[in-house]
Amino acid sequence: MMTLSLPLPDVPARRALPVLGDALDRQKDIVYLDATAHSVLNPPSATGIGCWTVNPYVGCAFGCAYCYARYAHRYVMERAGAPNDDALPPWLAFERRVLVKRDAPTLVRQALASRSTRYRALVSGEESVLVGSATDPYQPAERRFRVTRGVLEAFAEHPGVRVNVITKSPLVARDVDVLACIASRGAVTVHVSLITLDRALARRVEPRAPTPESRLRAIERLAAAGIHVGLNVMPVLPGITDDPAGLDALLARAAAAGARDVGACALRLQPAARDRYLPWIAAEFPELAARYRTTYARSSHAGERYQAGLRSYVGRIAARHGLVLREYGRGEEKMRVERTSAQLSLGI
Repeated sequence: MMTLSLPLPDVPARRALPVLGDALDRQKDIVYLDATAHSVLNPPSATGIGCWTVNPYVGCAFGCAYCYARYAHRYVMERAGAPNDDALPPWLAFERRVLVKRDAPTLVRQALASRSTRYRALVSGEESVLVGSATDPYQPAERRFRVTRGVLEAFAEHPGVRVNVITKSPLVARDVDVLACIASRGAVTVHVSLITLDRALARRVEPRAPTPESRLRAIERLAAAGIHVGLNVMPVLPGITDDPAGLDALLARAAAAGARDVGACALRLQPAARDRYLPWIAAEFPELAARYRTTYARSSHAGERYQAGLRSYVGRIAARHGLVLREYGRGEEKMRVERTSAQLSLGI
């Protein structure tokens, strides 16, 4: 069993904000805005999650009801003094006004070529980098802007670099050539997020995210190319996606597709996520509304008994299907780490 240790971070000085520019594109009700960043590589000392992070975008068009990073978009927009001309609520602006850091590949390339001692551990492979800690790096914007691919190409120029990618999108398989290049000279891991095989349920919970079948095909393509690929069952939604038979079937399908490991944890509801998720529950699953209000009344976490039961069950079925279980820190410390790292890993 692998354990991820997450120390509580010190909050560093505020960083320079991206400069917001004109609209780059529009897709139905989504606007993509140019965001000229000053820096996109964030060290472990800033995020506290044990690795470097890069987020090519701010906001995410997938619109998952449970997303914990929704507040981060408001944080950036308000600090940048950007007017909310559409009068969109912050939780909705997160998925309808996506900021594109088109200069991210150049900034990564410049940083790694600078020979600065700041990046020595990253370039040498002593520390790893996570692409997509507070946004999906392969959301629809990536098809046009190719910022994530550019970032990966910059990393591929440095032997020994260790890269991790988290995504819900099969678009990641487009970049199998670059990922394979990084893997051949250093190390690369892709974690594909999928919380249910039920296509209709997935559409209700993650309205604009790719289908479960397409994500499983991405796992197959990555595994066939020799890429280390794992499954993220995050978050498990109490009363909705925690059915034992459903979880068993999900892990079985992922293992058959070539996933090597799995990580799973129960839903955490921080304030910004709560503002979106609880009204959504009341509308979509009214029979669960009271249970959720009670469960999350005093904490962002599900009860410890529920969490322990989930860990135990996922551990057993992971072993049965030959998957290594990744375990994550729990409790208030984990919650504070996620809240701080989501904010700081945006490059702000």
